[in-house]
Order: sequence, then C-alpha cells, then structure tokens
Amino acid sequence: MKPFDKISSYFKAYAQSLADELVDSIVQEFDFEVPKEEIQNAKKTYESFMKFIGESIVSETEKMPDGLLDWSKENGERQAKNGGRISDIVMRYPDSRQVFIDKVTSIGKEFDLGMDEVVLLIKKVNLILDISINETVFAFERFSELLLEKAQDEVNELTAPVVPIQDGIAVLPLIGSIDYDRAKLIMEKVVPEIKKLQIECLIMDFSGIVNIDAQIAKYVFDIRSVLRLVGVNTIASGVRPDLAQQAVTEGIDLTSVPTFANVKQAIESLEEE
Repeated sequence: MKPFDKISSYFKAYAQSLADELVDSIVQEFDFEVPKEEIQNAKKTYESFMKFIGESIVSETEKMPDGLLDWSKENGERQAKNGGRISDIVMRYPDSRQVFIDKVTSIGKEFDLGMDEVVLLIKKVNLILDISINETVFAFERFSELLLEKAQDEVNELTAPVVPIQDGIAVLPLIGSIDYDRAKLIMEKVVPEIKKLQIECLIMDFSGIVNIDAQIAKYVFDIRSVLRLVGVNTIASGVRPDLAQQAVTEGIDLTSVPTFANVKQAIESLEEE
C-alpha cells in the first residue's frame, strides 16, 4: 500500500477523533468564546471533512469529491439563510488551516513520509481548503442574491397596489423609481387586477416618483397602451413642477396624457365629465 493510501485510510478510519482533536485545537486559537452547541456542530462537520480529505489526497486529479463541494455549498447557503456574514466563516480559516497543517505534518512523520511527500500532502490539503472556502463563498453570494431578489419582488408587489376609490375608478400610486422589473410586474399583476375590479379609469399618481426620464416615460406609455387595449382610460396626477421640468429636458411629451396636480383634481375632472 502506498504511503498516501495509508494516510487516506487513516483519515477515513479516525475521522471522528481527528475532528474532535482539530476542533478543540482550533477553538483554543480563537480570542472569543464559541458556544458549546456550535462546537458540537463543528465536530460533526469536521468529521465529514476528514473523510473528504481522505478521499481527496489519493485522487490523481484536482477534482474534488462531490460530497466536499456539496458540504461547502451547504455551509454558505446556511450562513446566508440565517442572515450571517460570510466573514464569520472566512475569518476562521487561517487558524483552521494552521492547525490542519500542523496535524498533517505530524501524521506524515508518523507514516515515515519523506520531506517531499509531506510538502505534497500539505499542498493537497491546502488545495482542498481553498476549494472548500471558494465554494462556500460562491454559494453564500448566490443564495444571498436569491434572497435579495425575492425580497425585492415582495417590495415591488407592495409598492404597486391598485386602490379603488369609486365605482370604476382606481389609483395606482407609483413610488420610488420605475425600472424594467417593476414595469413588468405592473403588466403582469396590476393589469389583470384592474380588469378583475372592472376599473374603467386608472389614475397613475406620480407623487412618489423621485425622478423621471425617457426610460420611465417609455414604461408608463407601454402600461398605458396595454390598458387602453383592454378599455381602461388612464390619466396622470402628482406630476410636480420638477418632474415636469425633467420631462421637458428629456424631450418627453406628456401632452397626450391628461395630467393633474394631484389625485383630488383628477377625481374632480372625472366627476365633471
């Protein structure tokens, strides 16, 4: 049996005791107290990690076991899901790496490895640790982005409500800024809701819009065109002087849309018809 084969078998056979020893050593290096529950969870995690190392050090390629990659991804996703910081994981790697190297060097001596073989073994362990932390960070970022997108979708839905105010009349308060995603949401969610409520006239209120540009105007006109196709009249309110000035500067023609200073004036104009 080759030296690395023996060490591989050793890591897999004594994974639990190695994990306990390493975690205890790593915790001693920290200048903060680690909860007992976290220590126990770490020992279980490191036990799996020891087995992954045992598989990896005899691999002739740099391809890591799927189990190691999955384990690393789960670490990152769990941290993101719990609202933690990726730095809390990364900051522990230097101490963990040093303890790993010391232990691997000691094991290498026990198995009478030569200096070159010990160096090669340490390189393999370093590669495993590097790939593991990379996968953890990538998974954290991906999952964080998914959570952010989900939260943004929820916010978008809350910031584009259709508010019925009279029979056949409703207000759509526009808040913040309008981009492609919000315009798409209005198309997909608001337009069907307007049909369901049997709205004949929709007042699009710009009071909460921070600024207006050609792109926003395009989105608004697209929404207005779709509503017109389903028989809904659209008027605008809350176009402040600064927004009107921006519209002129951007070369936006708002003359085709009946425009009023506020919702009250818009409603009064409808009552006069």
